[in-house]
Amino acid sequence: MTTTVLLIVIAAAVIIVGAGIGLVMSRGRAELPPPADLQEITDEVIHHPERPEPHLEDEDLPPPSTAVDTLERPETPQGRLVRLRARLAKSQGSLGRGLLSVLGRARLDDAAWEEIEDTLLAADVGVTATDELVQNLRTKLRVEGITDPELAKAALREELVRLVDPTLDRTLRSTGTDGKPGVVLVVGVNGTGKTTTVGRLARVLVAEEQTVVLGAADTFRAAAADQLQTWGERVGVPTVRGPEGGDPASVGFEAVQRGIADETDVVLVDTAGRLHTKSGLMDELGKVKRVIEKQAPVTEVLLVIDATTGQNGLTQARVFGEVVDVSGIVLTKLDGTAKGGIVIAVQRELGFPVKFVGLGEGEDDLAPFDAEEFVDALLA
Repeated sequence: MTTTVLLIVIAAAVIIVGAGIGLVMSRGRAELPPPADLQEITDEVIHHPERPEPHLEDEDLPPPSTAVDTLERPETPQGRLVRLRARLAKSQGSLGRGLLSVLGRARLDDAAWEEIEDTLLAADVGVTATDELVQNLRTKLRVEGITDPELAKAALREELVRLVDPTLDRTLRSTGTDGKPGVVLVVGVNGTGKTTTVGRLARVLVAEEQTVVLGAADTFRAAAADQLQTWGERVGVPTVRGPEGGDPASVGFEAVQRGIADETDVVLVDTAGRLHTKSGLMDELGKVKRVIEKQAPVTEVLLVIDATTGQNGLTQARVFGEVVDVSGIVLTKLDGTAKGGIVIAVQRELGFPVKFVGLGEGEDDLAPFDAEEFVDALLA
């Protein structure tokens, strides 16, 4: 071998060795391996350039790429109350302004009181509650000689708060006994936003650090189970579902069974939107509740009512109450026409409280109902 060829081989070896060392040092600037390992790497690079680059066993390689879903963090109920009060005041302001504009007049004659009655009836307060409010307010203003608009407003607020009744228990009965989860059954007719309410309610519970299982027992509407599962996935809540057209009672049963096995805090069961005129479907709803209670007691039955349906919602509530012992109301779409008076009518005529209100289309547009906050929003 000539001197020139020998020099070329040596130079090539030096370059390859340098490349091997540079390769090792470039790996996240980790410490150099022991000399014996380094020599092995160098020999591998020189003698087998066709092979892939060798890696050390303890080398810090990037993890394989995997798709990781980012769970959403629902807004806390406290934050919702502030935001929803402002929205309620804006959407229902016509009721408050209508009442206060009349009470602010220099003289309240019979025509003025009739105007107050009409305003309350238009807001679906109901005939009985409207008569009671007007009579009490007229008496209070006359006996106490109130003529100042601000004092009249305070008297109106007092009467409205009394009608909405802040003493009612509005807590969600979501706590089970004997180590079993609380079971919340959600019922209501088609179009009231029932499945959406279940999804939003799951977010409320997750925000309160509770674990939840969803039961998609509305097996008659093709998209209901998919919709509910999507709500659950966004906050890391599992959904138990059955085949389309399957037995709703079995889905409810399996959901509670899953909740017991997983030691879940709450099981939320969505049911089919049943027309209150269909007695057969109502009987089936009763069956769902009976089957579920073979596993664990139903601790809460929430009836979802669309606020825009007005007095028709009372008919719905009566029929559902006869079948499944409704314990609370969720009033949705309260941001539409001024039908907020349905809160008073439902509670006074049926005897169970509004526990949640829905305002708007956002994921967290469901908040616990507060009587005084509600009245203040009406009069804002």
